[in-house]
Amino acid sequence: MRAAENLPDRLEHLALPGVLTAREAARTAAGIASLQRPDGAIPWFRGHHLDPWDHVEAAMALDTAGEHERAAAAYRWLARHQLPDGSWYAAYADGDPDRVTDRARESNFCAYPAVGVLHHHLSTGDDAFRREMWPMVAAAVDFVLGLAREDGGIGWKREPDGTPVPDALLTGCSSIHHALRCALRLAELEGETRPEWELAAGALGHAVRRHPGRFLDKSRYSMDWYYPVLGGAVAGEEARRRLASRWDEFVVPDLGVRCVVPNPWVTGGESAELALALWVAGEPERAEGILRSIGHLRAADGLYWTGRVYADRAVWPEELTSWTAGAVLLAVAALAGDPATRAVFGGVDLPHGPLPDCCPDETPAPPLSLIPI
Repeated sequence: MRAAENLPDRLEHLALPGVLTAREAARTAAGIASLQRPDGAIPWFRGHHLDPWDHVEAAMALDTAGEHERAAAAYRWLARHQLPDGSWYAAYADGDPDRVTDRARESNFCAYPAVGVLHHHLSTGDDAFRREMWPMVAAAVDFVLGLAREDGGIGWKREPDGTPVPDALLTGCSSIHHALRCALRLAELEGETRPEWELAAGALGHAVRRHPGRFLDKSRYSMDWYYPVLGGAVAGEEARRRLASRWDEFVVPDLGVRCVVPNPWVTGGESAELALALWVAGEPERAEGILRSIGHLRAADGLYWTGRVYADRAVWPEELTSWTAGAVLLAVAALAGDPATRAVFGGVDLPHGPLPDCCPDETPAPPLSLIPI
């Protein structure tokens, strides 16, 4: 792979007026690339750990910037370090597989590579790479569905000794719903049918939309507010209503989005993800406003501070994370018109699983980002 400092300094397709110039976007992509290890792993920052979900988010951001070789190296790292049951550990010390810092295996983390692999395929058209990654995706989804519950939810994780934790998380399950739809699209491209995946996607989407009581109460966290929209389970006018319902609780004008109420702490990752959810819900102007509001988190090297305690006017924690920068680039890419990012998060070509027998008349609405308004 090329050295990060040699990356192109112009990315006109990622320019978003008032948010990032092309040169600034290139600097952010170079910042992410500078954190990638020679083996393809992308830790949060050098000396810290890697987790599979954030590793994928950073890889997707590299694809938006045209750094396809680097993104492919990130996915190949996952393929090399996948465990026999299709999972990955929750945390690796700076990407070193011999220094695992959390041996739990989280369902959300293990599902997300399906999203990244589809995004890479749509970014590159590389069928050979898609076929190379298919066994990895299939094994990971099967691991995740081994934690499926009868009510449609997906258990949070397996403990290091293999014990399943049946509690389901709304944010995690919303992300898994998105990943299952991406995995089903990859199966179609592979010419395979996976009816058990289809049933699981339909049941999980219904649970997220209609049965919040099936999930642990994490309603203090902004992710539980917007992730059902970002993951595609809640769409159409219902998505608009959901985002409007708690806007004043979580959005701090001109500063960004709180991670958790009532703490006076805005975070770049949640803010960028909310912007992406707003685009999905057909509110691009609000999305751009959120992205403009987190300019105060941008560092000179193009990376972003994880967050700021605005009551104290202090950056906290003092870390510049690959995944925060990745979330910003993905949101910018969707708003600026990147086809692969729009296809993966807009979801127009992603399969919907069948609905459970309890609700045959429920029809998932299309994303408002795809409806003229």
